Amino acid sequence: MSASLAPECNEVKERYDTCFLKWYSETYLKQKATTDECAPLFKQYEKCLSMALKTRGIDKMISEARDDNRENDAEHMRPKR
Repeated sequence: MSASLAPECNEVKERYDTCFLKWYSETYLKQKATTDECAPLFKQYEKCLSMALKTRGIDKMISEARDDNRENDAEHMRPKR
């Protein structure tokens, strides 16, 4: 498993990755999944990463990049005919 972009989030990312890989191989691929039991861990990781990006000012760059590419994204997300 890879490290998080933010070292302070490595522990929660590792717990999520471990949970997801187990759930994916033992539940999802066997078509037994009714819920994503790792979702709470993902939320914890997402929160940690968001805070780290905000602290470093990277969240603004991401927002600007998304705004700059909104039209391009819309074109590529359109259903194929």
